[in-house]
Amino acid sequence: MELKEKVDINNLPRHIAVIMDGNGRWAKQRGGLRIFGHKNAITAVRETVEAAAELGVQYLTLYAFSTENWSRPASEVSALMQLLVTTIRKETATLNKNNIRLQTIGDTQSLPASCQQELAEAVEMTSGNSRMTLVLALSYSGRWELTQAMRKLATKVEQGELKAADISESMIADSLGTAGMPDPELLIRTSGEMRISNFLLWQLAYTELYITELLWPDFRKEHLYEAIISYQRRERRFGKTSEQLIK
Repeated sequence: MELKEKVDINNLPRHIAVIMDGNGRWAKQRGGLRIFGHKNAITAVRETVEAAAELGVQYLTLYAFSTENWSRPASEVSALMQLLVTTIRKETATLNKNNIRLQTIGDTQSLPASCQQELAEAVEMTSGNSRMTLVLALSYSGRWELTQAMRKLATKVEQGELKAADISESMIADSLGTAGMPDPELLIRTSGEMRISNFLLWQLAYTELYITELLWPDFRKEHLYEAIISYQRRERRFGKTSEQLIK
């Protein structure tokens, strides 16, 4: 039996988030510059998106560039931004062909104008697609997102539109970049690092974590299947006991 056939399509995570880690180490192992790893990571992104859509996953969020990544060497950041522009330009037609909608979260206004334009055009061109939503987290951090959400709610309180005592968890969730999306049920992190790196801090409260030693450029469809199968073998209790779930 092929690995894909072992996936229970009736128990799929609606939303999968991925921390795509290890591009630099992958390149270093091969004697190349870090950007060499980033370029070779495009195949991993393509295969992961295709596999998720084929299975029926509704949302796939990829941590593409964090706010902390701006502190990397200017040459690497510049090359990454150019790679982002060219990749989005090339892949938009494929997203439309596969009925996949593109969205973004993060401080995209901090991206170069060329990146903003390509992103805006791709989001608009794919807005009518409904098979799956691909979310790119760009210039993103969980703390930044929560700070923005708090500012939105504080402004409403200042303007008399909302009482502080009435602020609820749902209001906070609706003020985040992922408003309207289910929280991720599964987080995949490559490269073996045991941390969430300031990613989706609010949304990951009850997310199942899957850590693999594999470096991101080597990630393929079968590795996504393995992660989902691992997720499906777990008991998700949300604070309850196993006995309570059986009742």
